[in-house]
Amino acid sequence: MVLAADPLFDAGVDGRVLVVVLLKVGVAFALLLVAVMLMIWFERKLIGDMQNRIGPAVAGPWGILQTLADGIKLFFKEDLLPDQADRTVFRLAPYLSLVPAFLTFAIVPIGGNFTDGADGTVSLLGRRTLLQVADPPVGILLFLALSSIAVYGVMLAGWSSGSKYPLLGSVRATAQMISYEAALGLSIASVFLVSGTLSTSGIVAGQATWNWNVAATGVVPFLVFVVAGTAELNRPPFDLVEAEQELVGGFHTEYSSIRFALFYLAEFMNMITMSAIAVTLFLGGPNGPILIDGIAWMWPILWFFLKVLAFLFTFVWLRATLPRFRYDQLMDLGWKVLIPVSLGWFLLIAALNVARDRGWPVIVVVAVGMLALLAGSALLSGAIAKAGSAERPAVGSDDREGLHS
Repeated sequence: MVLAADPLFDAGVDGRVLVVVLLKVGVAFALLLVAVMLMIWFERKLIGDMQNRIGPAVAGPWGILQTLADGIKLFFKEDLLPDQADRTVFRLAPYLSLVPAFLTFAIVPIGGNFTDGADGTVSLLGRRTLLQVADPPVGILLFLALSSIAVYGVMLAGWSSGSKYPLLGSVRATAQMISYEAALGLSIASVFLVSGTLSTSGIVAGQATWNWNVAATGVVPFLVFVVAGTAELNRPPFDLVEAEQELVGGFHTEYSSIRFALFYLAEFMNMITMSAIAVTLFLGGPNGPILIDGIAWMWPILWFFLKVLAFLFTFVWLRATLPRFRYDQLMDLGWKVLIPVSLGWFLLIAALNVARDRGWPVIVVVAVGMLALLAGSALLSGAIAKAGSAERPAVGSDDREGLHS
């Protein structure tokens, strides 16, 4: 079933098909690595401009080779291994964070014409194929599964170090990632209800006529996805896993050299991948106007990368603008706001689908649904306020007497 999802395998597997597959894997891997290197430079330069600093300016033109210089430096630094560490798990943990990022990018269509009923395929070596490494029928479920596997890399990195400080950082990071993954999954479920498919190419094809899911789902799932995705990436203002005023350095305190670089690489790779997934789910993927017919194949790729670049700019902008949350604020936002909002909106979209199928008046369903959401929000807010007041002990006469004494 997975092979049948890509028309490349319709006529069986031969040498030419294997060459196309290897070519797509190699190009995707090289593209992601180069994008990470440029993204690190882009973030440092952009934050330098926002904070009235110069930023990288020595290594290469405009400092563009500074990331390469940092990578070479990390590669040749001493690789430390703590005495109390679990050696096997300590070495494995960085790869559990890095590999899911690349595998997630493999299901993202970065080009192809999906307009006017086209299937988005292009011709490579005489074979028709999609401009993505793989298109499994359950691609979005694969994305959620891989994001869950990345949690193990963070948790095992802190646990295997044999030190309490990385363990505290990994527990905090794991709690944060698991908390926001629920809201992330519910926002994606709204896209599934609208698109009717879990295939990434199918979701993009459903947005080919400017019917982007950001509007079709009512904007709210998109906003939830952006906030929850930022928290999943441990990006500011949700970078509590590296809060230096509370932790020594987070789950990777004991890592150095190339193993630390792998965590650093995984963080930026995940940022690019999450941006690509957001563009695929909500902003039409590579869909966009064909301005010049002579190079029609290039425009979808260009629109895709421009949309991803807009997301990456937003991530950097948030980092340069917003202060870091407190941990209680982080958990309150995830459990008390994002999950109820995304769940309620998911139920509203499901009710609208049922109304369309059965011929019910849509306006009435929307009105009843909004009233139910408002009532649920009021009840939840009241319960949260009551629980908060119960946690704060009242200052009685005995307490005042104790203070005076």
